[in-house]
Order: sequence, then C-alpha cells, then structure tokens
Amino acid sequence: MSTALTDLCRYPIVQAPMAGGASCPKLASAVSEAGGLGFLAAGYKTVDGMYEEIKQLRGLTGRPFGVNLFMPQPRYADHAAVEVYSEQLAGEAAWYQTPLGDPTTGWDDAFEAKTAILLDDPVPVVSFTFGCPNRATLDAFAKAGTYTVVTVTTPEEAQTAQWSGADAVCVQGIEAGGHQGTHRDDPATDGAGIGLLSLIAQVKDAVQLPVIATGGLMRGGQIAAVLAAGADAAQLGTAFLVCPESGANALHKQAMTNPLFVRTELTRAFSGRPARGLVNRFMREHGPYAPPAYPEVHHLTSGLRKAAAKAGDAQGMALWAGQGHRMARELPAGKLVEILAGELAATRASFLPGLGSAP
Repeated sequence: MSTALTDLCRYPIVQAPMAGGASCPKLASAVSEAGGLGFLAAGYKTVDGMYEEIKQLRGLTGRPFGVNLFMPQPRYADHAAVEVYSEQLAGEAAWYQTPLGDPTTGWDDAFEAKTAILLDDPVPVVSFTFGCPNRATLDAFAKAGTYTVVTVTTPEEAQTAQWSGADAVCVQGIEAGGHQGTHRDDPATDGAGIGLLSLIAQVKDAVQLPVIATGGLMRGGQIAAVLAAGADAAQLGTAFLVCPESGANALHKQAMTNPLFVRTELTRAFSGRPARGLVNRFMREHGPYAPPAYPEVHHLTSGLRKAAAKAGDAQGMALWAGQGHRMARELPAGKLVEILAGELAATRASFLPGLGSAP
C-alpha cells in the first residue's frame, strides 16, 4: 500500500541518522540513490555545519533524504554528581593528555536555529530524537511540505507524537545501537526497554500513524519480519556504519566484527544518557558510576573520546553498536541496499508466493 512515507523511497529501507560523523552526505546520498532513504544527523553539529552538509547532499542526489534533530534537554542533572564523575575521569585525562570538556555548554544543541534553517529551506524529511516538538513546530514543518518523524520507545511516547501532529513515528526497540531515544531520561527505567517486535505491536494498537521500525536489524529477513508485524519501513544504523561511505572512525568500523568485542550493553559512561555500545575498558570502568546527566557528561568526555581515537585506542572510544553488530557486512552502501531489498523479496516470496518481486 502506497503512503506518503513509502512514496519517499523505492524500498522500505531507511539509513539511521547516526550522530558523531557516520551519517555523512556520501553515505546518505548512496542510500537514497540506491532506493532507500538516506539521513543526515544534525545532532552535535553547528548550524552552519548542518546546512553545509545539506548543500553537499543536494549536490550528490536529487532523491528524497532526511535530517535528524536532537530535542533540547531539561536541566535536571545533579551538578555535584557530575563533579564527582569528572574527578573519577581525571586519570583518563592524564592518560590521554587532554583536558576534560566543559559540562555546562550546549544545552539545546541549537535546536531553534536549526529548525529555522530547515523551515526556511525545507528538506523532504525531518526526524526528532530525545523528545517531541510542540504542535506549532510540527504544523510549521507540515506547512513547509516537510514530512516529520518522531522517535519513540513506548506507546505513550507514540501517543504524544500523534497528538502533537507528527506524520510518523520511528519505533526504537531496546536492541538498537547508540542512544535510546526516550522522551524522558528516567534512571529507574534503565534496561527496561521493550523489544522491537513487541513494541511495534503495542504502538500499532496505540496510534494511527505510519511506523518506521528500528533496533538490531541487519538482514532483509528481519526487515520482512518488522513489516509483517505492522511497520511501514525499517531503519538500519549499524548495518550502514561499516560501509566505506560512512564517516565513522576506522577503529569503530573494525570493532563491529572484531572478536575482542563480543557483546553490547547500555551505558551512561560516555554521555550520561543510556546508549548501546560494544563493551570496552572505558565502559566497564566508568559505566557503573556515570550519573544521569545528558548532555553534561557528553561534553565532559568529548575530548577523551577524540583523543582515544587519535591514539588508535578503541578501548577509550564510544563504540555504538546494535545487538546485531556481528552480522555487519563491509559493502558499499548502494550494494547493501540492493542486497537487503533482495533478501526482503526472497523472504516474502518464501511465505507469500508471487510477492517476491515487490519489496
């Protein structure tokens, strides 16, 4: 069935907006050109940096693409706890010979300024993480002709997105790599996220919005599963992170299938917000003590993570990865889209003969 969402791309395959450099114009354009929906990640970028990447992407493809924004975060962190954590990280600062960052900067990720740019010069799709914009903002995007998507991790968050006027929801299961896109960071719910297939069903019961499913998806057969569960499209991050077009650090890419990194966990060690990554030394040593303080901890550790990458030390980096990371395939992004679409068609054909040619 054709919808405004499925009409954006030939295949129901969305490349996740991975903040930190992975989701660059080359990756997004390759995915969109191959028939998927490529995404840029505006999180952590300056306003000018975001706009420059949009211009670069437009120069590489004329097909639809999306831009992801981080919602401003409330100032609720315990400053004393942040100070204690900074003292604990003093040894890391000495080891990497770099100062800790200022935890009091960058509260709102320039949300208003980025929104103004995207309303003045609209892009096809804008998605939001860490919360839901108000109705006035979503109505303004609708008037500009932009399709809006809100990341949700519970049925209640999906209802908020529907009430606020979002066009679709990106349903994120606990299996997902990187940050959990919860609207409220509640330490009492750490590790209590919902698995993707169950969450899709619960969200479909709660709202009447198109669903993009994300969390641990690495193969076309998994895409078929979430579509059968009621999703309209599937969003993959870790699967695209290792592509040559990805802007992720080479050490990060190599770690996806490195036998030294055998499992993932949710941690607050690097940013102060729950995020799934490969378990390494930094996560083991500091994860149990990191306070619920985002973006304070993110700014505090930013220099450490960059220094570790520069030193070639994957044990000090934030190696975001979904639970399916061992299945990563180092393929050009366009080829990966084609293979995923073929796997999707084959899976559908095995259950519904005659539908294999229509992914």
